[in-house]
Amino acid sequence: MDLQTALPVVWFGVIGFGVLMYVLLDGFVLGLGILAPFSENERQLDQMMNTAAPIWDGNETWLVLGGAGLLAAFPKAYAVVLSGLYLPVLLMVIALVFRGVAFEFRFKAQRSKPAWGAAFALGSMLTAFAQGVILGALVEGMPLREGKYVAGAFGWFSPFSMLTGVALMFGYALLGSTWLILKTEGRLQQIARTLARPLVLVVVAFMGLVSAWLPFLDSRIMARWFEGGNFWWLAPVPLLALLNAFALWRAACREGRDMAPFLLTLSFFFLGFVGLVLGLWPYIVPPGLTIWEAASPAVSQGFVLVGVVVLLPAILGYTYWSYRVFRGKVADAGYRH
Repeated sequence: MDLQTALPVVWFGVIGFGVLMYVLLDGFVLGLGILAPFSENERQLDQMMNTAAPIWDGNETWLVLGGAGLLAAFPKAYAVVLSGLYLPVLLMVIALVFRGVAFEFRFKAQRSKPAWGAAFALGSMLTAFAQGVILGALVEGMPLREGKYVAGAFGWFSPFSMLTGVALMFGYALLGSTWLILKTEGRLQQIARTLARPLVLVVVAFMGLVSAWLPFLDSRIMARWFEGGNFWWLAPVPLLALLNAFALWRAACREGRDMAPFLLTLSFFFLGFVGLVLGLWPYIVPPGLTIWEAASPAVSQGFVLVGVVVLLPAILGYTYWSYRVFRGKVADAGYRH
């Protein structure tokens, strides 16, 4: 296998890892914003936000890694995605900025504190919805002609992409609720436990709806599962996801098991991501652009990969260190040491 064949596979893995890390780590912070309306008072919302205050802004590093990697390694895919999905991507970026400003300003505000709390919730909801729409548009397929997107500025708008947008909002809400189970105590933890169990059922229902819809799409994602006997060696993924969901549903309301719900939610998202990658492979923009067709020259991929080899361990080390330092439960005034 030569470099022109191997390097796109390596970069597909790097970008996929960056996207997965972003979804897992920033997903629960977005989930906190989505669940903000369920806080009973400003003090509870303070405590919810304090659980993520020391670590939330580092999570965007993974999003930058995924986007920069896509530009460097797969410039054709970057051009198609950014041009075809310009409006939902713009909505996501604006909502992320809005969420970040609200996060910081709310801690300093006095009379306008409820308004910034509402802004935090709205920014989180719009970010999650936009990310779900982007995912749905990619899964549904982006029609190309001579390598250019031909569906127009609103080609991404469809019932399926709206479904995936709402589904991801509920998925992030589930991540946020299990994070609160892990990091809080008392009344706020009780609220999180009350929300977590029905959220598991809702997320599983959305996953079932999306899976039932896939055979009717033109992106060929579902076809891979049934070609050449693939179903038999791919079947463990959805089966494990169902078992994971059942274990999560049971763990969500068990007093004293504060870490298990969050870990099971992370593994549930991981299994869903694995299923998505298995369906997409080898397309980076289905149904017509494979990773090799979208790849930049091998010399360019190799040059940038040297930087990733240095940068990725540093990001992982910082992420591990920050989460280790701010481990444990959060009281009203912040983390206990």
